[in-house]
Amino acid sequence: MTENVADDTVVEEPTDEQAAADELAFDVDDLPGGALAALEAVLMVADEPIAAVRLATVLALPTARVEALLDELAAEYRGENGGRPRGFEVRRVGDGWRIYSAPVYADVVGRFVLDGQTARLTQAALETLAVIAYRQPVTRGQVSAVRGVNVDGVVRTLTTRGLVAEVGTDPSSGAVLYQTTGYFLERMGLSSLDEMPPLAPYLPDIDAFDGVDQAIGDNR
Repeated sequence: MTENVADDTVVEEPTDEQAAADELAFDVDDLPGGALAALEAVLMVADEPIAAVRLATVLALPTARVEALLDELAAEYRGENGGRPRGFEVRRVGDGWRIYSAPVYADVVGRFVLDGQTARLTQAALETLAVIAYRQPVTRGQVSAVRGVNVDGVVRTLTTRGLVAEVGTDPSSGAVLYQTTGYFLERMGLSSLDEMPPLAPYLPDIDAFDGVDQAIGDNR
């Protein structure tokens, strides 16, 4: 966008990225390690995936450059170009980026995390979450029919933990429908549901349980 001044000279107005750079008290390229190190510092304190556009705003850099830096970090952590493979990686999850421990070290990390602790989710919760993930959107009645037990309490737990959420009601029964959330993808380290292992063919078709909600009065 431009504006004309008194002498008819056309002056370019600053872009949003230029304005962000003006507000930053320093140039990240002047810091030790440059923009790459600055990007790492931000990612290390992020407790959820951060969108590239937000990282660009924080660093006062063009989004395209930040995306290129993220790809460069990802390659560096994988040990490409002769470097040492790291025990962590930066990857896109959902709509953002975050640093995670590398999957190859999952057993080692799992021993550390679970040493002396109990799993955060019970077997019943994991089974219920799996049914919802592979057959979503589904009602509690349909999940109960698949598992053969009442899942009301388990679904409430999964909802409280942000792993599943209500997404409307079934048009035929009025029962509440549930599906997994973005937080579920984050915890599973997935970018989309398409990346889940092909387990769904081994689950019964949800259509086979049409009418179960009316039978149990699940209209909440």
